This record gives sequence, structure tokens and C-alpha cells, in this order.
Amino acid sequence: MMGQNLAESLGAFRGQVTDSFVPLEVTREHRDRGAAFGACMTSIAADGITFTEVDAAPHIVERTAATIAAGGSGYYKLSLMLAGTGHLVQDGRELLLRPGDLAIYDTSRPYTLGFDEEFRSLIVMFSKDRLDLPVSLTEQLSAASLSHEHGGLAPVIAGFISQFPAQLDPLTAGVRTKLAHTSLDLISTLCAEVLDASAAQRDPHQLLLQRIYEHIDEHLGAPDLSPGSIADAHFISKRHLHVLFREAGTTVSSRIRERRLERSRADLLDPALSGRTAAAIAARWGFSDAAHFSRVFKATYGVSPSELRAG
Repeated sequence: MMGQNLAESLGAFRGQVTDSFVPLEVTREHRDRGAAFGACMTSIAADGITFTEVDAAPHIVERTAATIAAGGSGYYKLSLMLAGTGHLVQDGRELLLRPGDLAIYDTSRPYTLGFDEEFRSLIVMFSKDRLDLPVSLTEQLSAASLSHEHGGLAPVIAGFISQFPAQLDPLTAGVRTKLAHTSLDLISTLCAEVLDASAAQRDPHQLLLQRIYEHIDEHLGAPDLSPGSIADAHFISKRHLHVLFREAGTTVSSRIRERRLERSRADLLDPALSGRTAAAIAARWGFSDAAHFSRVFKATYGVSPSELRAG
């Protein structure tokens, strides 16, 4: 459920920020150090995607080498500026954030985020592997503006998520999860547009790999989906197929298993499918052995399919 934290000191706020996001340094400009400090953080999570609204006095947030070593790498943070202005710096890129601006940055790399006045912003944090984009594109997502030159989609996303987390709080867990997934799908689409995914994928290998990914998603429910069937469908050898996936940092079997587990997990969380057994859901997505599915599911998510539903 939704949580709200009030902070009347910089020290208290620093602890809340680290607990809510990742380890961070929080300081104030010299001219602001004698002034009163106040902040309010409101957050809600759904399926590993966290939405946090921050309303705070001026301060500076830094992700340093020391805080990276303390943990929290492997996430993206999408920022939607709601009021006031901010200044984001990462990997030599600098962005001025005004109300309505969307930007994304990487917790695996140092960054600085400064606010010279009282502000309000919404932060969406999620694991980097949740963006279904090629690594060659996601590596560019450091201090990346998702607003300029792509005005058509950005306002739609900003409008959709701007009222979170308050809008999500009254909803059931299943509905919150669906809306969180929709948000992530929209963010992935916007990132692909901003980074010109179509141009980046004109490389024949990337184009072929993308077609194979789509083929896998379309045939997840087929029990006979395998490297052999995939290679045959694309008129390539199995050796070539394995080379493509190795260059992408994964394997064919891993990709199939991960996508099947993701689809199964989404169905298990869907209230409309509450009457369907876990075994039936597993079979729908290509798991012919219910016991094997349960073991793999728990090893991946830390809970069994039945525990997920009970939670």
C-alpha cells in the first residue's frame, strides 16, 4: 500500500531517500544550510516498479562511487518534473528539468541532481532489465531527455503517471500491477522513439535478433519451441542462432524461460484469471511440467506461484 514519509531535517530525509531508492548523498548549498528544511515523500510499488512523489526544499542529490559500492546498481529512474526546476548531470550530459519534462538516468553510474528551489517531482524506479530494448540502446540511457523533439508521446505518458501514487492506492493489487506494466510499456516505447531504435537496429544482426525475439513471444505457448524450431523458422543454423544470442549477452533457452515466466507471473497476478489454476497458466505459456514450473518460478521470484497469489 501507499506509504508517506515526512522529514523535518536533512538527516531524516537522507535516510528516507536511501531507503526509498538507492544509497545517495544528500546535501544543501552553503547559502541554504541555515534555512529550515522540510520534505514529503509518498510512494507505492507494484510488481517491482516504484512510484514516488517527492515534495521538498532545495537540496542536492549525488550518486557517487562510494554510494554505488554500497548497492543499488541495476536500476533506471524516470523523473517527471511536476513543479519547480531541477538540474541533472550524468556521463557529461546536463539537463535542465522544467515542469512537464521527463528524463531517465542510471543508478549504476554517478550522477548529480540539484534543486535550487522548492520542487515537486515523480520518480519511477525499475530494474534495467525490465526495458525490452537492445543493450546497444539502453546503454545510452544516462541523463537522457525523453521530452524534447518527441512531444507527441511524452505528454501522454506524463499525463498518465502524473497523479501516481495517489491514484493507485485505492486499487487492488492486480489492477495496480496492470497499470504499472502499462506505464513501463509506455516508457519503453518512448525510450525506443527517443533513441531511434529503428535506426539503431538497421544492422542486419540486430534486425534478425529482433525478429527472433518477436517469434519467441508469438510462440511462447508452444511446447516444442526450441533453438531448432527457431533456427528453422528463420532459415539459419542453430550455431548462428546461438552466436547471435551470445553476442546479446544471453542464451536462447534463457530468453524463452524468462519470457514464459514473465507471462505466467502476469497471469497469476491478473484478478480476471483467479479461477484458473497455476498449472493451467503454466501450460498456457509452454511449461508442460507443473512441478518444474513451480521450482523455476520460486527460484526466480523468491515465492511459489501459490504464495504469489496469496500475497
